[in-house]
Amino acid sequence: MSAATFLQEFVRNWQTVGAVAPSSQALAYRMMESAEVGRAQHVLELGPGTGAFTEAILDVMPHGSSYLGIELNETFVSQLKPRFPSMDFRAAGAQEFDFGSYLGGREPFDVIVSGLPWTAFPRSLQEAILANVLPHLKPGGRFATFAYYGFHRLPSGQRFRGLLHERLTGVETSRVVWGNVPPAFVYVARK
Repeated sequence: MSAATFLQEFVRNWQTVGAVAPSSQALAYRMMESAEVGRAQHVLELGPGTGAFTEAILDVMPHGSSYLGIELNETFVSQLKPRFPSMDFRAAGAQEFDFGSYLGGREPFDVIVSGLPWTAFPRSLQEAILANVLPHLKPGGRFATFAYYGFHRLPSGQRFRGLLHERLTGVETSRVVWGNVPPAFVYVARK
């Protein structure tokens, strides 16, 4: 997907897209490294957007692993499905998706990779998403997301980091990826 399409979707849906450009390859691989996606058997991606993290997940995910991508923006979903035919994408909000039915007795996710714009969300939505998603992360599983450097100091960024600390153990921060626009870093925590 082109940067122009991404920018167009940002203008149309700025509260759910949350960025003016796709994440860089450097940030994507920092996310994969931090989340240990290369060892995961069952991966959930929240907000795959244009597929910047999805492509990196596919590159490092072990053969035979399963993947689910939950994306609210139907334009993005319709472009992701043919680009990544071996991966499962669903158009839904992460706060309302029925993960229990989807899993249907299968093992919980070992890794959750999130590209969601957490600082653009009100506290109620941050809490609703985490409450719906985290019960489906297996014990010892990893949750990884990113934050834009500087934006993490805003009240909504501080609030989100606090929620991570309340719900998961050992929240760690990666080095800053200066080559991303804007610069960003990864939060990773274990259940």
